[in-house]
Amino acid sequence: MAHAPTQARAPTFFDEVVAATPGESNLERCIQCGTCSGSCPSSADMEYTPRAIFAMINAGMRDEVLKANTSWYCVSCYFCMVRCPQEIHVTDLLYTIKRLSIKDGHYKNSTAREAKDFSQTFIDFMENYGRSFELGLATVYLLAHHPLGMAKMMPMGFNMMRRDRMGLTPKRIKGIDSLKAILAKAKELEV
Repeated sequence: MAHAPTQARAPTFFDEVVAATPGESNLERCIQCGTCSGSCPSSADMEYTPRAIFAMINAGMRDEVLKANTSWYCVSCYFCMVRCPQEIHVTDLLYTIKRLSIKDGHYKNSTAREAKDFSQTFIDFMENYGRSFELGLATVYLLAHHPLGMAKMMPMGFNMMRRDRMGLTPKRIKGIDSLKAILAKAKELEV
């Protein structure tokens, strides 16, 4: 007796996220325990906690996930990954969501739509100096998006400078050429 040919199922949003995440994400292991969300210092500012985002990914809620501010509010502290009992690469998955959001233009409709500019400015300082430059980062961001907000930030900025916690000019790390070579190689290998 002849068997009917099996049909391959179309890739889901879950499949897309897992495939776009470098290494083993282990997302299929998520038991929705909430440890990632409970560990996250930014979860109170997120529209959806990491736990909710993973449930939404599993449910195929692509647009909602890619428009959410969750990935933009991740501070990359990796506390969620360290505490996850299933060893899910939470931070890596959030970076994947951020990349997909940029690729598809969903970040423009996000409550964190300004985050891409902030992120790019931060990356520019990192690539050129090997470290962040808080005064420059805040100035570029505030001038572009909240020029009146600069007045509110000035007292804190002056106090930071007075206590030698923030400089007036950026400082390069030693070995910046080595860092630039590493970053260039990473960009070359980028898919």
